[in-house]
Amino acid sequence: MLHLDNHRLVAETRTLSAIFEDGRLISLRSRLTDDSFLLPEAASKEAPLYVVYPSGQAVPIGGPGATISYHQHSDWRVDITIQDWEGDGLITISEQRETGELLIEPSVFTTHPGVLACRWSLAGIAENLQLVAPFYQGSKLALDDPLIARTRWEWPVLWEAALAILQGQDAGFWVHTRDTRALPKSLQVGSETQKQMLGFDSETPGPVDDNLSAGGFIWRLNVYQGDWTVPAGSYRDWLWQAYNLKQRQEARPAWMQDVTLAFTWCESDPAFLDALAQKVKPSHTLLHLAHWRTDPYDENYPTFEPSPEAKLFVAKGKQMGFHIFPHMNPIDMDPTHPYYQRVNHFQYRDIHSKRVLGWAWDEQNHTMKNVPASPQSLFSNRHKKVMVKIHPGASFWRSLLIEQVHHALNELQHDCTFLDVTLATQNVVNSMVEQRTPTLGMLELLDMAGELNNGIVLGGEGLNEMTMQSLSFAQAHLFRSAARSIEGLERAGGCPLNAFLFSGLSRTIGYTNISGKNEDQEMRHRVHVSLGAIPTLSELSVEEILHPNAFVQHIFNTV
Repeated sequence: MLHLDNHRLVAETRTLSAIFEDGRLISLRSRLTDDSFLLPEAASKEAPLYVVYPSGQAVPIGGPGATISYHQHSDWRVDITIQDWEGDGLITISEQRETGELLIEPSVFTTHPGVLACRWSLAGIAENLQLVAPFYQGSKLALDDPLIARTRWEWPVLWEAALAILQGQDAGFWVHTRDTRALPKSLQVGSETQKQMLGFDSETPGPVDDNLSAGGFIWRLNVYQGDWTVPAGSYRDWLWQAYNLKQRQEARPAWMQDVTLAFTWCESDPAFLDALAQKVKPSHTLLHLAHWRTDPYDENYPTFEPSPEAKLFVAKGKQMGFHIFPHMNPIDMDPTHPYYQRVNHFQYRDIHSKRVLGWAWDEQNHTMKNVPASPQSLFSNRHKKVMVKIHPGASFWRSLLIEQVHHALNELQHDCTFLDVTLATQNVVNSMVEQRTPTLGMLELLDMAGELNNGIVLGGEGLNEMTMQSLSFAQAHLFRSAARSIEGLERAGGCPLNAFLFSGLSRTIGYTNISGKNEDQEMRHRVHVSLGAIPTLSELSVEEILHPNAFVQHIFNTV
């Protein structure tokens, strides 16, 4: 039950005891274990709400001088209203009596247009708790770890499922939301003034230039006893029921669980197949085929025309038993392609900078660049792999794209494909197209592709709680280390949260620079495997397969 005590709201549920003071959650105690998880003095120094703008500015609502009012509607619901100089806020607190959860629904209102999000701040988190979160397939780190301190994680690109678990020695608490609308949200870890805090951002789909308010998400807070798999199991149960994932699991290919080795960035060289067949069992091996089109890699999308060599490679590989996934792309488009003029009004624009989203390749520095803002440069740099991203919510684009994918599969006489950048479905300026966010549009596009020729097998790039519904295999990125390892990468492994959530639906493979040619590449492989990935090798020549280094030979011996 909830009851008011002067300027405090006291909540007692079957699982927890909590105290809100001036809108802030300052105390959280487990009735299961008697553990306390917040430090009241530190928690009381943080504003309960923030108005977040696309610039990154976060304006506190509920700081010193604010007027706080409580309105109790029943034993199980209280509204906390906040009147402040830069805006007003509302926090509705209610109890889910069956589970003991506290349901927290924050919102903010202001006369200053351009509101991106309402942030509910949870501060003063005890330093003995580690954050278990679906960042890069799963991480378990202290809140002040340099890998995550003072960072913001957008769903579902970086925050791959909408939950955050705070793990102590034998108990903890967790926060999640149950959103089946695929609306944008983010998780803030720490701030410049408060390292032991989390901010739960309820975002507004773009455009936000004239937007004056944000809210609409219910954040569910509860405690647990045991390790992180206890709350993750509860979230998995909800997720699978909400999306009827058992039915999707039953449609997965029987051979999916037999795969024990993956190769990424393969060339269309038949000698590669012959060499590999001497070392591994083809029917247990997945090949990500990057170079197979008549066009150079990452140019002239969405034309997917197989080369004669690729047709022979795929036919030979299938006969031998290999599972081959030709590399295609569902949202990146070459602006020199004839289709561009038909769909360019659906291209992504960044919610923060408003630039056209996409990339170009700087060959000299081996880095990606922004899409050129010069119209002339946009159309004269195919050699720099310039790509813009087209919103998958646009039905016309999905139709054009799927037509090209279908053509390629028919030409190859094949039933598998890999669709790149399926993770890129963040909040954008033009977020809603035909009633679909980018995330919903991507899910519909993937389902359309999966139904081609009465059912094909899909791979993709990145894995989150939406794409896992359609992808049987996904190429996972290491923690901020897609191609090059950052310092401390080894700390980011060992917590296979996503593998736990999505087991039976999707399996991950490695990305690149995992061929055992140095200690860094061996470490990258270990981190991938610790997160549940299929052992993966990348960019090996025929000679390096026939005469492998010690690391590669060990992989061959164990798969």
